[in-house]
Amino acid sequence: MQKTYIEDKTFTNEKFTESSFQRAEYENCTFNNCNFTSINLSQANFTECSFNTCDLSNVKLIKTAFNDVKFKECKLLGLHFDECNQFLFTVYFEKCTLNLSSFYKLKLKKTQFNNNILHDVDFTESDLSEAVFDNCDLKSAIFINSILVKTDFSSAFNYSIDLDDNRIKKTKFSMSGIAGLLDKYDILIKN
Repeated sequence: MQKTYIEDKTFTNEKFTESSFQRAEYENCTFNNCNFTSINLSQANFTECSFNTCDLSNVKLIKTAFNDVKFKECKLLGLHFDECNQFLFTVYFEKCTLNLSSFYKLKLKKTQFNNNILHDVDFTESDLSEAVFDNCDLKSAIFINSILVKTDFSSAFNYSIDLDDNRIKKTKFSMSGIAGLLDKYDILIKN
C-alpha cells in the first residue's frame, strides 16, 4: 500500500479524528491550532513540518517519523516519543507542555527545549549530548543512565539529577540548580 504524499500545505483550526486524519507523508506542512487529541498518528511521516498551538495529547506514535519537526506552544501530554521511528528523528520544542511524556532510549543530541514544562518526563537512557534545556521546568523528570555530555541545564529549574547514575561531562548547571544535583543525599541547603 502506497502512502499519500502531502507537501507545502497549511492546516488551520482542524479538529482531527481517527477518520478525518490522513495517514500520509507530510513535508514542509504547517499545522496551526489543530486538535489531534487521542488519535492514532502511527506510521505517519512528518518532515520539516511545524505544529503551532496544537493539542497532540495522548496520540499514538508507533513508528511515526518526525524529521526536523518544530513544536511551538503545543500541548503534548503523555506522548511516547520512544515508540517513534528513530531514523532521522529530530525535534524542537518551544513553549510546550510535555508532561508525562517519554523519550526513553532516544538519541536527542543537540535537541533544543526552550521554555517548556517537562514534569514527570522520562529521559531514561537517552542521549542528550549537547541538548539545551533553556528555561525549562523539569519537575520530577527522570534521568537514569542518560548521556548528559555538554548538556546545558544552566537556565533549567526543578530538576533532580543523580550524578552517579548518568554520564556527565562538561554539563552546564547554574549555581541555583546545584541543589537538584544533591537530592539523593537528603541534605538541607541554606541561602
